[in-house]
Amino acid sequence: MHVDATGLSDPRALLRRHGLRCTPGRLRILSLLRDSGRHLTAAEVRAGLERTGEGRHSTTVYRSLEALTALDVVHAVPGPGPTRYGITDEPHHHTVCQRCGQVADLPGAALADAVGRIEELTGLRPGTSGSLLVYGLCSGCAA
Repeated sequence: MHVDATGLSDPRALLRRHGLRCTPGRLRILSLLRDSGRHLTAAEVRAGLERTGEGRHSTTVYRSLEALTALDVVHAVPGPGPTRYGITDEPHHHTVCQRCGQVADLPGAALADAVGRIEELTGLRPGTSGSLLVYGLCSGCAA
């Protein structure tokens, strides 16, 4: 596993860079998000912890995810359905299926022109970490 500039491959470095303690729960949550390759709900994070024998109470999982989100260590993508949480080392946006809630990353570079146009039209300067959400139907739901 390579070590990247953000510490994504090293959850300890990522937490330390954000001034957070490296608790076992936080480390395992970050590892689950990184290793899943997709965005997970809090319930999926809790289930993942239980599968590894490191079960945590639902409240603890929610609090950990909210704390990590507040410090931009992870990002939250609202539904439909439950919020999903993700982690990445690349600036990106998201697509969200309005039917099943599936979330996919959309590279920031792919929307650079659109983001520039949004700023021209509205004066709003979107952030770089998953700040645009594009809602529609995924290929499975549209079929």
